[in-house]
Amino acid sequence: MGDSLQKAFFGVIALGVSCIAIELVPVSRQAAYWNRCLDSTLVWINETPDLNGWSDKAKDSLAVGVCNGAVYEPKLKTDESR
Repeated sequence: MGDSLQKAFFGVIALGVSCIAIELVPVSRQAAYWNRCLDSTLVWINETPDLNGWSDKAKDSLAVGVCNGAVYEPKLKTDESR
């Protein structure tokens, strides 16, 4: 009796771990997509001569905003352009 109960518990544990792994696949894909977006956006920002004076934290913040969809205007507003 104890042996069959232990096998049943292992079966339930294996099923639970499998379900969790299946649920994590879309999250993993989205994270990989977002990381590629961040890397390519940072490359673009670092190649833009107008943004050379910005600190690394400001560039990171802009890249995160772009990848999160928070930047709506195609032209960047800087203090000089106001």
